[in-house]
Amino acid sequence: MLVGVISDSHDNLPALKKAVEIFNARKTGFVIHAGDFVAPFSLRPLEELACPWIGVFGNNDGEQRGLTHHSKGRIQPPPFELNLDGKKVVVVHELMEADREKIIKEGAVIVIHGHSHQAEIKKSKKALLVNPGELGGWLYGKKTLALVDTDKLQAEIVNVD
Repeated sequence: MLVGVISDSHDNLPALKKAVEIFNARKTGFVIHAGDFVAPFSLRPLEELACPWIGVFGNNDGEQRGLTHHSKGRIQPPPFELNLDGKKVVVVHELMEADREKIIKEGAVIVIHGHSHQAEIKKSKKALLVNPGELGGWLYGKKTLALVDTDKLQAEIVNVD
């Protein structure tokens, strides 16, 4: 399955709309947001996704009740675990070194995170770690997302401009 991954969108509606267009064009089967949506109105573009989605709260998601309500409960506190194609996936916003080792030791095959605003893909013997970078583009001026192939355990970073 092809999974779309975004993080740190920080209310950037045009970037969210473009990400949704990319995900729909690539026929992603699922989308994950690794936190920092910011305001509930920023969820509107996600309604246009042709697949299901989930997310976790980030450190800038202060209006959690509104985000929970408008997402119909799809945004959860991290860490959030799910099973995609028989693989344990763990989603957090900020990935601390100690947490990373624990998450992998507990069987995660794919670890999704954000917070640093810098895109990064790391593959170890046991897990694929994916930070899609910042979709908002506010900090580094580069809007990115990731596409993860759960069958091949591979990921790619895609520029959203």
